Amino acid sequence: MQTRHLTGLKDKRLTQRGNLLLNRLFAIGGQSIRQLATSDSQAKAFYRFLANENVTEQDLIRNMAANCQACVADRPLLCIQDSSEINLANHRNRLKKNDSIGLTDGSQLGLGFFIHPSLVIDAQTFMPYGFAALKVWNRGQQWVAKASSYQRHTTPIEQKESYKWIETSLHTKQALTTAQHLVIIQDREGDIYEQFCLVPDARTHLLIRAKTNRTLRGKTKLFEHLASQAQQGSYTIEVAGDKRRKTTRRTATLAVRFCRVSLKRNQFTAKTVADTVSLYAIEAQEVAPQVDQPIHWRLLTTWPVNTLADALQCLDWYSCRWLLEEVFRIVKKEGFDIEASELTQGKAVRKLCLLILETIIKLFIMQAAYDSEQELPAGSCFSAEEQACMEIQMPQLEGKTQKLKNPYTPSTLKRYIWVIARLGGWNGYQSGRKPGITTFWLGLKKFDAIVIGFTLSKDVSRR
Repeated sequence: MQTRHLTGLKDKRLTQRGNLLLNRLFAIGGQSIRQLATSDSQAKAFYRFLANENVTEQDLIRNMAANCQACVADRPLLCIQDSSEINLANHRNRLKKNDSIGLTDGSQLGLGFFIHPSLVIDAQTFMPYGFAALKVWNRGQQWVAKASSYQRHTTPIEQKESYKWIETSLHTKQALTTAQHLVIIQDREGDIYEQFCLVPDARTHLLIRAKTNRTLRGKTKLFEHLASQAQQGSYTIEVAGDKRRKTTRRTATLAVRFCRVSLKRNQFTAKTVADTVSLYAIEAQEVAPQVDQPIHWRLLTTWPVNTLADALQCLDWYSCRWLLEEVFRIVKKEGFDIEASELTQGKAVRKLCLLILETIIKLFIMQAAYDSEQELPAGSCFSAEEQACMEIQMPQLEGKTQKLKNPYTPSTLKRYIWVIARLGGWNGYQSGRKPGITTFWLGLKKFDAIVIGFTLSKDVSRR
């Protein structure tokens, strides 16, 4: 596993400042430059780095892709895409209005920008590798009436905002040429006919939740055709509760159907793509009539689905979409809170957001490493000084019984993840609930203060 760092900026000093900012983001877990910096001069350096025209978004995105590329040779990959808005409306009076921010909705209350990343994880171990591609954009600052249905249908796909799905998929392919194969996973917004024609190849597959009840060859409809197939089997999943939707945790049983289908191009599809495209369709429907909002997934994929095991594999892969939702959650309210940034330049907030996304990969590596049987080096997340600090802290975090002792060997990442989790509030019992991303994030914030004290104690002269 490669260390996440910045390389290749136009000036060595910029590279050093960028890496220092990345380290502070990982240590502090916040977006306030004043809180991240350890001195006024360091704060000024961070402000200047984010405002510097020689540090571009494309520089940062290329660096993220390079960090990802360094890890994925000959590996099977899942590439998960989705979009999220960064709403800076609470700071509209402080933000400088330029082409870096714009309206995020039609009500003119939202102001900010959008991100659309391609998160790469291992298809077998689910170890996160980083971001292979990422699109950042904003709309204009003036409200524009929605186009008519005819205009939306006749506008070329390349001129639509929805082209982000195809564009990011193509960039992901270009970035991951050394991978064994990749499966690009998208939600319903990615159900675009042109994408099924332009993206897949021998080593690149799509796995997308169907949005449209498309017409198949023979004039039958996709959803009805799927429902008419014989049930091939079933499986169960654990569904988390959601207070907002007033749902409780439950075990759901889903009936599984699948078949091969041939989609037809309609009159609004680009004339440059194929008239038909052959795919596999999968349906997973919860068999529990008493549930208010039962699970009902319909997936379209270019991955061959000839057996129940193939279908279950695709469903398992699709369920990994929640990882990207977790990324967005940590970027915003329940983590770094990028939307509370005090920066006055939209372009600076955008660059800070990219650095936060790269920092979050370290948090995911910590979580995945703790669950994995693979032993990763501690240096992939922590410096030698930080490891030494944790060794001193460890006896205070261990309990009297063997069950509360740190079971991992020195120099392994798991040993120090255990310390961070304990600092974040985890009870330490291996048989209990495992620490999550939020626990690690809280532990890192507390650990930073401990490191400062550790460093001071070494620097104080002794007589």
